[in-house]
Amino acid sequence: MRSIQSLLDEYGESHQNPTNKTVHWICVPLIFFSIIGLVYSIPVGITLSQNININLATVLLAAATVYYFLLSKLLSLGMLLVSVFCLYLCQSIQTAGFSLWKLSIFIFIAAWIGQFWGHKVEGKKPSFLKDLQFLMIGPAWLMHFIYKQLGIRY
Repeated sequence: MRSIQSLLDEYGESHQNPTNKTVHWICVPLIFFSIIGLVYSIPVGITLSQNININLATVLLAAATVYYFLLSKLLSLGMLLVSVFCLYLCQSIQTAGFSLWKLSIFIFIAAWIGQFWGHKVEGKKPSFLKDLQFLMIGPAWLMHFIYKQLGIRY
């Protein structure tokens, strides 16, 4: 398995343009959330209590956390916190009576349009077209900037 730093460096090569970077700060978290929202909407969950649901989104995020943990223990902690927040948002949206899957589809489509526009501005293809693993690296790439600002070595 490649090191987290080599993956982040390679991902960063096609994300140099300031406009594209800004687009990614908006669209990558939205895509991450929308995927969780779509999977969360599949009605196969197990309710442990009023506030605790185990469903496909929980299983998917557990697998993603293991992947991030294998790359970087500290980055996986940040990604776990983001994941838990996304699960909380999904539950809150559904509890409020909104259609989570419809909202998630809208966000997913709009955010991908933004991503491809950002790469058009950049003049480089999205990294995931070279290696699907980069779909998982995008959120970690943003998290590594947060860690750098906080002085946390990942």
